[in-house]
Amino acid sequence: MTDEHEIPEPHRLSLDPTDLDGHTLEELMDYLESGRQPIDPSIEESPGCQLALDALERLQGLGDQLIEADAAAQPEVDASWVDRILDGIALDARAGRRIPFESEDAGIDLGITEGAVRGLIRSAENAVPGLLVGRCRLDGDVTEPGAPIRIEIDASALYGEPILRVADRLRTEVDARLRAHSDLHIDAIDIRITDIREVSSWTEQR
Repeated sequence: MTDEHEIPEPHRLSLDPTDLDGHTLEELMDYLESGRQPIDPSIEESPGCQLALDALERLQGLGDQLIEADAAAQPEVDASWVDRILDGIALDARAGRRIPFESEDAGIDLGITEGAVRGLIRSAENAVPGLLVGRCRLDGDVTEPGAPIRIEIDASALYGEPILRVADRLRTEVDARLRAHSDLHIDAIDIRITDIREVSSWTEQR
């Protein structure tokens, strides 16, 4: 890493360009910074790219200065919260396992990808100010209808926010979204707050 504000390289996040239909995470960040202009159909029509773009936009919503301030305070890329969030975004872009919908009609075969479900889980962070979802994992046989599934989520929260309240709000949002958009049998939703971000120095500069 030659620049303290540089975004971690995609390969360090275990992301293969094939997950993004030939694009890289760095290219998607450049695309966002350009206002998604000119429109690139290969990005806009890619499910993996859309999942990654959606997550990157929420991350970007905290402000570039906040991201840079925290990244600069962490000389080791692997130890920074930015890296952990980007690592989770990279995982979201992968289709993963196919999760079927239950149907009484044997002639109907509908399903959703594991990557889409992880993107759905990540979107729940919108309901919890200052919280960012990093890695999330679906533990269980999601390919078997009715099988018990445990959701494991790593997240980053702002300093001063009540941890239990933040975790409960996220758990409630994730549960509601998964029940509305999937047939997964959720046995438990475990949330681990892995980073507490101090933003006082950033807000003073704004």
